This record gives sequence, C-alpha cells and structure tokens, in this order.
Amino acid sequence: MLKKIAIRVLIALCIVVILIIVSLGFFLDGAIKRGVETVGPMVAKVPITLEGVSLSLFSGSGKVKGLFVGNPEGYKTPSAIRVGQASLSLQPGSVFADKVVIKSVQVEAPEVTFETDLKGNNLSKLLANVQAATGGSEPAPAKGKGSSKKLQVNEFLIRNGKLNVSIPGLGKSATVPLPEIHLTNLGTGPDGITAAELATLVLQAIEKEAVQASGSALTGLAKDASGLTKDASKVGSSTAERISQGLGGLLKKK
Repeated sequence: MLKKIAIRVLIALCIVVILIIVSLGFFLDGAIKRGVETVGPMVAKVPITLEGVSLSLFSGSGKVKGLFVGNPEGYKTPSAIRVGQASLSLQPGSVFADKVVIKSVQVEAPEVTFETDLKGNNLSKLLANVQAATGGSEPAPAKGKGSSKKLQVNEFLIRNGKLNVSIPGLGKSATVPLPEIHLTNLGTGPDGITAAELATLVLQAIEKEAVQASGSALTGLAKDASGLTKDASKVGSSTAERISQGLGGLLKKK
C-alpha cells in the first residue's frame, strides 16, 4: 500500500515539475518578445517588432519569427532589416545561470536595406545608435558579476539573404545577394556579452558586408546618374551633378 502511494506521489511530482517547466517556457517566450520590443527600440532608436518566439527548455531549441527593424529618422525605405524566421539552439541549464550559452543562431533569408543619401547610410546610422547605447564600438567589460544576464554565442550564421540598395534622391534601387555572414565565439570569456553588445557585433558584420555587396549596384546607379547629367532637361543640372559626385564619392570609399 505504501509502495503504491509513494509511486503515485512520485508521478504527481513529475507532472508538477513538467507543468512548471512548460509554464516557464511560455513565460520566457513572452519575456523575450517583450524585451526585444521594449529594450530594442530604446537601444537602436528605431521601431522594432517581433511576431513571436518559441523556446523549448527540454531540447534547448527555439525559433524567432517576424523580426522587423525600422530605419533611423530621415530615411525613407520601410525597414532596415526583416527576418522571416531564425532558429537557435542553447544549453537549457544555462537559462538559469548568469550567462546564457547559445550554441548557434541561424538567420535564414533576411532582407536588408542599404539606403544612402550620398552622405551616409541607414545601416551605419543604426550601428552608431547601438554603439552609443553600449558605450563604444567594442563590447564593454562587465561591471559586476550580478549586474545583468550575459550571453555567449558560439556560432551566428546569416545566409541566403538579399540586399536592397536604394538611393531615394535618384529614384533608383537595385537588389543584390547579401554574402553569408558567419560569426563565432562571441562572448566566450568569463563575463560574456550583453544583448546590446551582441547586436553591435552582428550589425558591424552586416554593415560591412552590405557596403561591399552594394558596390556593383551603386556602379550601375552611378551610370544612371551620369546619364542624367548629360540630359539636364530631365532634372535640374545642379541636382544631377550632386548625384553624380555623391555616388562617385561613395564608390571611392569602397
């Protein structure tokens, strides 16, 4: 009799533990979404929304759907970055530690927009906003062991993306492939890195590849601008000249 009672108690305890873990998973999903949509705009100074997050504490696997990162003030294209879906894998036990260990993040087919006004571009401005929030271009050292939750990301992969190159002043745009971006061993030190510092490193890589990949598109747009300068009747001669000179300057920077 006592043996049967003990077995029933153990089964009940197992059920309670499972329910707690499942409930915690739902809580974490909501917390991650709220964190991205609340803290993200404060750091990047642009609208950021997330359709949903699903994370399993049993397997450590998760998915992120519908990430939207808007453009800094003054830029005209609808978004800077759009991600339909990304997957991640983490060490489940690390969720309860000071440093969450993420084994891998895979971002599939993102849409990145490189918009330039001939003086700067939206991605560099977005990066500058995040760097200002983190205190510099390099990850800052931790200020204390218990100051905030830190991260370690062993692998961050962005693949099959496309890059929209846009020059609103010229009324022209083009789309080219975004090269694969593969980052490894981020925050592997004892202190790890914060989410904002991780965002800085990822944005640095995206902005670098976007600038290089946009070269061929800008060359084509520069030829269009050259055509405009030869036919000043279509636009003001001073406007056409500024466009041509500005594109030439951008191409030299590459």
